[in-house]
Amino acid sequence: MLSKTMQDALNKQVQMEAESSQAYLAMASWSDIQPGLQGVSAFFYKQSEEERMHMLKLISFINERGGFGMVPALEQPILTFVSLQSAFSEFLKHELKVSNSINELVHQALAEKDYATHNFLQWYVTEQMEEERVARTLNEKLEMIGEDKSGLYLFDRDIMAYRGQPS
Repeated sequence: MLSKTMQDALNKQVQMEAESSQAYLAMASWSDIQPGLQGVSAFFYKQSEEERMHMLKLISFINERGGFGMVPALEQPILTFVSLQSAFSEFLKHELKVSNSINELVHQALAEKDYATHNFLQWYVTEQMEEERVARTLNEKLEMIGEDKSGLYLFDRDIMAYRGQPS
């Protein structure tokens, strides 16, 4: 059984995952209308789907543990970006914020001696390590490329194959 404080904290994470999904959906839509960024757009659509799955997994866990998983109200995410690099910079910032939130949840689970929640959250810890690695690496690649059109072309072409590759 979840404590009220753990339920509230997990529901806050549900909201964060939903906000992530919305933010990446907005990035996908923005990149979809930029010339030649169909790979980037597909990447962000996939990221949005993954974040939604993370949210649903949390809601199911909360409900299975005797709590009530809340469907959150969401604010409008950033809709436009000055550059591809700025979109990916936001992507990294967002992933770092999510990682910090997951770490706080793990800390709370341990403090409450809620080992079932602690065990459940280990999947999120591992997932965030991967998400941060991907976001950092893609930001580094964009930094190297700068505004070089051929580099951006290759970045867009290669981004979908990148997911899950070793660094």
